[in-house]
Amino acid sequence: MAGFRYQAIDASGRVKKGVVESDSARQVRQVLRDQGLTALEVESLAQREEATGAGSRFTFRRSLSNAQLSLLTRQFATMLGASLTIEQTMNALIEQAENLHVRQVLGGVRGEVLAGQPLARAMSQFPAAFPELYRTLVQAGEQSGQLSEVMQRLAEYTEERQVLRNKVALAFVYPVIITLVSIGVVVAMLAFVVPQIVQVFQSSHQTLPWLTRVMIALSNFVRTTGAYWAVAIVAGVVVLIRALRQPILRERFDAMVLRIPLLGRLVRGLNTARLASTLAILVNSRVPLINALQAGVGVVTNMPMKRALVDSEKRVREGASLSRSLGATKMFPPMMIHLISSGESSGTLDRMLERVAIAQSREIETRVSALTSILEPLLILIMGGVVLTIVLAVLMPIFELNQLVK
Repeated sequence: MAGFRYQAIDASGRVKKGVVESDSARQVRQVLRDQGLTALEVESLAQREEATGAGSRFTFRRSLSNAQLSLLTRQFATMLGASLTIEQTMNALIEQAENLHVRQVLGGVRGEVLAGQPLARAMSQFPAAFPELYRTLVQAGEQSGQLSEVMQRLAEYTEERQVLRNKVALAFVYPVIITLVSIGVVVAMLAFVVPQIVQVFQSSHQTLPWLTRVMIALSNFVRTTGAYWAVAIVAGVVVLIRALRQPILRERFDAMVLRIPLLGRLVRGLNTARLASTLAILVNSRVPLINALQAGVGVVTNMPMKRALVDSEKRVREGASLSRSLGATKMFPPMMIHLISSGESSGTLDRMLERVAIAQSREIETRVSALTSILEPLLILIMGGVVLTIVLAVLMPIFELNQLVK
């Protein structure tokens, strides 16, 4: 049996959508007729995954969000831990899913499972929804007969990644908001407030202070060319995003980021923590080290570090140890290399990798906290300085005018 998505209308003309499992589209239409529905569209989920129609209303190219995948994995692990079969688990997940796209993906996976496919292979029909790492772990759990335990570890892994990602993102929300508001306030003052106030002094035909003259020139610049600059900035961002899709430019950009003192260490730490936690759960699940490294390449986002990991995988394939291979690239923290070396010597590589992941995650949280602690008062001081400069530019002519009156 396979999964089919349908769209039909009932006797009152209302449109209904859903996912069913059947042997063919003809049987799906017959089932719908038996239910008093008229089929408008019936389509195989697996075929739809292979389709390239990006503008279609229904698409399985769109991946699951990190939050959706994390919640789905936890539910899957809990139900398998309660001794439910995979089919019963899939049925329950489909019933509990509130998002239509999630229900469609789960329905497609359930259809493949009912057709006799292993769960990992069924998930491989939806690679955008289930990453390679995810499918590799599921396959390892099926082959070892410990799918429930593997799903528990996978649930913890996805939740920890989600928590770390949220902490980093939320830490920079406040500085970003302050920066945007500050820029908006300064531009508004230069474009609307300053011209109206300074016009009074210009009509008096007195010689204005240099700071006021500079502010007037800057205000005129913002009013006359501000729209063009806004368009240029947006266009520049779009061009930069498209340029970074080119592998060569992306690698040069990522290499430059690694050389920036604070940001570079943060990016290196994030990728190291992600890689270490990935390798830890794969090695713990008895996945061969070569396969674990191949899956780990997909979770590293920095291109130089990704290339270094690919080179390390080649060295390990040739017989070198993991610690020596990673150390030769000079891309990963020495602490990680030393702990991996200890794990290889003592046969506790998975536990050492977990320690690396925990240590790197804590270091990231500390660095992010320190960075935001510096940024927040610094941005406030800069904003205060800019506003003070504008106020002085407005008040200085008033002080001079008072002196003339006296």
